[in-house]
Amino acid sequence: MFGIGLTFISTLLLVYILWRISTIQTLREVASKKTVFYSGVVIWIILVSGRLFGHGSGSQWASTVEFVGITITAVLFLIFTCLFPIDLATGFGRFFPRLAPRLRGWAVIGGCVLSLVATIQGIRPPVVSHHEVKLKNLPKVLDGTTLVALSDLHLGSTLGPRWLETRVAQVQELEPDIILLLGDIFEGHGENTEAFLPAFRKFSAPHGIWSVDGNHANHGKTGDSGSSLKGAHILTLQNELRQPIPGLLLAGRSVPRSHDEAPTTRPWNPPEDRPPGGLILLSHIPEDSQKAADTGVNLMLSGHTHGGQIWPFSFLVEMVHPQLGGIYKVDDMTLLVSRGTGTWGPRMRLWRPSEILHITLRCE
Repeated sequence: MFGIGLTFISTLLLVYILWRISTIQTLREVASKKTVFYSGVVIWIILVSGRLFGHGSGSQWASTVEFVGITITAVLFLIFTCLFPIDLATGFGRFFPRLAPRLRGWAVIGGCVLSLVATIQGIRPPVVSHHEVKLKNLPKVLDGTTLVALSDLHLGSTLGPRWLETRVAQVQELEPDIILLLGDIFEGHGENTEAFLPAFRKFSAPHGIWSVDGNHANHGKTGDSGSSLKGAHILTLQNELRQPIPGLLLAGRSVPRSHDEAPTTRPWNPPEDRPPGGLILLSHIPEDSQKAADTGVNLMLSGHTHGGQIWPFSFLVEMVHPQLGGIYKVDDMTLLVSRGTGTWGPRMRLWRPSEILHITLRCE
């Protein structure tokens, strides 16, 4: 249903943009209506083919078509973002009839420029965001413990093993005590996960590499979603609590496999039944943060939102996930939501750079 909806919206954007650019005099001088029409047909075929053949396919050509299609969708969205306000301001050409076509032309150019900027920002290496977090119940001996967290790598045909090796080197330069993977490690559509294992094995931290599943881990799978990381010395927390260091607890909350499955909101024992120490919850989706705070979590780490990835689409994402990205306080608990280390769909980001979280734990 998501794919059908996305294709439908992409088609509407394409039709609208073709309709409006056909009124731009400069374009009409260099391209006939037939040229514009047939160009639109070719673009629409690419959009549909990407959803029909690329989604879930292990074929390289099909994945390429899907990637081109979703990139076109992002470009159409950014052009629409610039073009539609011009149409509203000019009454779709009823006001300022001589100036309106020229403004539409500049709007299309503006959308293309934003697309170029988004592409440049999308292929840049993730920035390292540094945070110091006071953790209640953390022993003094653990003051200064460092965590490095990555979220939403979305490894697959677009972000391959070489990209992952670069991220591993970037993480290892930070010399973390613990490495955390906050879900959506793989895109989840038939990737050759074995090809990524050599890079994952280069991760090293004194107190382990820990992960939780994201929503993409469940795409088309019915078995153990954490199995793709076996052999890489990465421990997947599936609704359980572990103690990597005495005085520091890690809990992992898995994303439900289906809408019918009840979410697990407390994958740990009550305070009186668990070892003493600071409690960190890894939860891919930043939801139920108040419940987590009420049940004794000191630090909650999430991803999923990508920070909206492409402005102004971020405003729509924020309507669903008000804690879009950054650091928040929920009573005595700290919530950190990552903008994501990779990209979903197009290799594009606009004003929402990808990031790696570097967290230094402090005693209260």
